[in-house]
Amino acid sequence: MPNKISLTNNFPSIQKSNDLYNRAIGLIPSVTQTLAKGPTQWINGVAPKYLVKGQGSHVWDVDGNEYIDYLMAVGPLSLGYSYPEVDAAIRKQLEDGITFSMMHPLEVEVAELIREVIPNAEAVRYSKTGADVTSAAVRLARAYTGKYKILCCGYHGWHDWYIAVTARNYGIPESVLANTFTFNYNDMESVKNSIDDDVAAIILEPVVFAEPRDNFLNKLANLCKEKSIILIFDEMWTGFRMALGGAQEFFGITPDLATYSKAVANGMPISILTGKKEIMKLADDDVFFYTTFGGEALSLAAAKATINITKSLNVPEYLNNQGKKLKDGYNTIAKKLGMDYTSVLGYNWRSMATFNEKAGDPLIQKSLMQQEMIKRGILWQGFHNMSFTHTDTDINYTLQALEESLIVLKKAIEKNELEKSLMGEPVKPVFRKTDNFNTKPKINQ
Repeated sequence: MPNKISLTNNFPSIQKSNDLYNRAIGLIPSVTQTLAKGPTQWINGVAPKYLVKGQGSHVWDVDGNEYIDYLMAVGPLSLGYSYPEVDAAIRKQLEDGITFSMMHPLEVEVAELIREVIPNAEAVRYSKTGADVTSAAVRLARAYTGKYKILCCGYHGWHDWYIAVTARNYGIPESVLANTFTFNYNDMESVKNSIDDDVAAIILEPVVFAEPRDNFLNKLANLCKEKSIILIFDEMWTGFRMALGGAQEFFGITPDLATYSKAVANGMPISILTGKKEIMKLADDDVFFYTTFGGEALSLAAAKATINITKSLNVPEYLNNQGKKLKDGYNTIAKKLGMDYTSVLGYNWRSMATFNEKAGDPLIQKSLMQQEMIKRGILWQGFHNMSFTHTDTDINYTLQALEESLIVLKKAIEKNELEKSLMGEPVKPVFRKTDNFNTKPKINQ
């Protein structure tokens, strides 16, 4: 029988997952379309690999096992799986068509909605992925300023200008490598030390997990204004979660350009670029940014429904309240157990468990926790991406599972049996960091 969500489960049977995985090896490079969903980020041999159904905050894998999900498709499902009003809007639009030979009224209607809730949205453009709109923002900034260098802080997608600063920058010309640099979050000196007269834009995630200190974001905005540098907020995570109007509403800072995607359409593929008219108008005739599927109507219908629901039900407040219960609960349990080497940090709506190396390899600790949480019916990577359908029942059960899993971790550490306790291959690191992105292109080392 497939596992239900229970504290008494055995490890799930994942035979069908493994069969599909074996078919994908050699056919699909890295076997996944999204790194965070792939097998390197899950304990291989214990975790399922393929999901086939979602409802609310719960998912079912291809073998029929049920789980509470705290990844929520790596962020897009702010309302939850199969949210009725959003699905109804998609079905209604599907009756009339998906994409058309001319523009669709939803392009205007959704842009007007976005203008109402996003402070800098004097003009709005759509695309399909976050990388599309961050790259469009960078191109507009270069066109507007006549400068070329970009300073970044955070994760901004797979395109050349950004991925140049990571270890996975093969295939990128040196001329591109020479034009992107990084700075450290909450470190104005690292920003100032990276600026020269050819910096066109500074792009950053306004927050990842660390909170801005010492008025960092305001100082950054003032510096950009002083130096005639375009300030771009990458709001893939903060948009429609931190506040309806994202980080720019929450902090009261209006960037020149901003980009959105994850939470705006509850899982449908759409990304949004917003900005000041004098910059965005360059996309009229001078900067080319067009795509066949930019006006695809199912995603626009989903976005319209999601924004209206998020506004009318005050979804950001709910995410904050539910996430606080989980975050504070974890930290209370860890303190009670005397486990000062693990805690949860970040904002309530998206928090992250951390593990100190004094108790052993943090990735091994995380892997053991993930293993034990999966056994108890919870998909867990250490992140808590909250949705509107994470109920009190989910939270209370999760805290019970976390306590049992933390006890397993504590005993393994005390017995010096951390690696021995793993039933599969541990998770592997990715190039992304949480608050220090100071990795420069090789030619600038």
